[in-house]
Amino acid sequence: MVLMSNYRVWAPYASEVRLLLGNPDAPAIFDMHPIADATHGYGANSGWFEADVARTPGDRYAFSLRAHAGYGAPDGESADGSSPAVGDWTIPLPDPRSQSQPDGPHGFSEVVDLGAYKWKDSAWSGRILPGGLIYELHVGTFSDSGDFEGLVEHLDHLIELGVTHIELMPVQPFGGDRNWGYDGVSWHSVHEGYGGPRGLQKLIDACHRKGLAVILDVVYNHFGPDGNYVGFFGPYTSGGSTGWGEVVNLTGDNSDEVRAYILDAVRQWLVDYHVDGLRLDAVHALHDEGAFHILEQMQVVADTVAAETGIPRSLIAESDQNDPRLVRPRAAGGFGLNAQWDDDVHHALHTLVSGEDHAYYSDFGSVEALASALETGFWHTGSMSTFRGRTHGRPFDLSVQPMHAFVTYTTTHDQTGNRAIGDRPSMNLTPAQQVLKAAVIACSPFTPMLFQGEEWGASTPFAFFCSHEDPELQRLTREGRLREFARAGWDPKEVSDPSDPETFNRSKLNWQEVSEGSHATILSAYRDLFALRKSHPSLRTPWSASVVTEYDEDNRCLVVVRSQDEREVGARSSDAFETVALVANFSDAETSVSLDSEFGSAHLLHTFEDAAASIVNDEAAGPEISLPAWGYAVVSLS
Repeated sequence: MVLMSNYRVWAPYASEVRLLLGNPDAPAIFDMHPIADATHGYGANSGWFEADVARTPGDRYAFSLRAHAGYGAPDGESADGSSPAVGDWTIPLPDPRSQSQPDGPHGFSEVVDLGAYKWKDSAWSGRILPGGLIYELHVGTFSDSGDFEGLVEHLDHLIELGVTHIELMPVQPFGGDRNWGYDGVSWHSVHEGYGGPRGLQKLIDACHRKGLAVILDVVYNHFGPDGNYVGFFGPYTSGGSTGWGEVVNLTGDNSDEVRAYILDAVRQWLVDYHVDGLRLDAVHALHDEGAFHILEQMQVVADTVAAETGIPRSLIAESDQNDPRLVRPRAAGGFGLNAQWDDDVHHALHTLVSGEDHAYYSDFGSVEALASALETGFWHTGSMSTFRGRTHGRPFDLSVQPMHAFVTYTTTHDQTGNRAIGDRPSMNLTPAQQVLKAAVIACSPFTPMLFQGEEWGASTPFAFFCSHEDPELQRLTREGRLREFARAGWDPKEVSDPSDPETFNRSKLNWQEVSEGSHATILSAYRDLFALRKSHPSLRTPWSASVVTEYDEDNRCLVVVRSQDEREVGARSSDAFETVALVANFSDAETSVSLDSEFGSAHLLHTFEDAAASIVNDEAAGPEISLPAWGYAVVSLS
């Protein structure tokens, strides 16, 4: 993107705007004047102001506004109610479009030239999602240093695991020095504590040179509470609540500029940072009544950048709606996103193995639910959700798009962190149970995703943490978490205090575990499982016709049969087709599973060494597979 020549800001709530430039303690002050907005055809009342001062990289700046009567935040307060105004002018406010906040979300912005970075990834041709393996991580807890440079130190570990895409939890600025990132306020900037804009560019450059794509998690459904000053400038929000903050203004007065604010951020990440994809947080909280939905507009931006650069760009949605419209092609009336997170597969798998059936897990727990989700993508496809007290979801049209449009996982930051103490599955399950879950994900037709540390059964928790600079915000966050967990049935005494630094420190990965005891055994199994997806085409096929599930509810056994599909092997004869099956035992008792005689014989490809399966081939009766408690076998069938 081209560096803007002069200082500009969109501030329709202001009658006058001043530019504060230079030393934050004694800045130079320049009056700004209204200008027309040629992009949308608005005249001088567009809400845009400009100063006749050129932007120079490294300059520090802020704005001060004199508001129209009845507009903006209450006179005498900042947007978060924490700081007094100076006379009838506001305190210095960071630029909503700031690309750098060296002193955090409350400080002066800094001019950066993102185009000045000398990229070394000219050989990078990108990676598509199909056939990939995503790895979700939190920059602050992934390494000892808790920054982008620390992440680079462990890239080889991810490559050996088979990872193709790393997914960074949000990196936009937040208050304090520790946060999940979903409280971001400057949607065009990068948290300085992680390494700032230049640090993110260097990280992505390093990833590309090692063959790794980078997905960035972004939040466009609300603004965080700490350092949120956009209400001084204009109608970035429209009232109402998403549960995390006010609804973003996508269809009200002046919403064109709010949409442009989002779409310009999308393009910035894809162009100036060479990001390969975006994970869009909680898109069900985007209240858009327009004919051209913001999600579809985002996809158009991604498609345009891909066409301009020749490098694929992927958009992945998180949604609570089980709505296939998100990934339905635009030509078929959908938004055309590349993929969406699939909680139904997670819930079915988690409940079946752990036995937990509270809150939203109450609709799961059967082998049937898991089998159905593996075949059709969703368990709830318009069926009754007892947790919601209503019907939920809609069928996924398997003839329109392949199954890699679902991202599936054994756990995520949400499913671990939104527990009372942030306990991981590895803290409650045996190694055999953990790897059994991974085997289901590895042998599914979906795009698999791992969460940091699960590949070795990390013993460290991943709890919710934050360090808001306002003590009142800290108190409200702590009390809100207690109420939330009380409704879900958790003991309040078990809930970690998100503001306690030790909650964050305990959540850091312990990399020494990787080579120790059962951790090393689990890691070896993970590497073998996800390597099978590369060596066996039938495990990579995304088409629904290749997935057949059978289950025994009484014995809690599941068989998932995967085979190559005509769309992939074309006119080749049937003997060229490969068939691979996962046979799994979701019980604490030994059992055996007999496969149809049509399969002839079964040959073991992989089983977990601590719960090893065995095979007896009978030419007349068919293969019989013996499974220990929580055991599985991945077999080739012929």
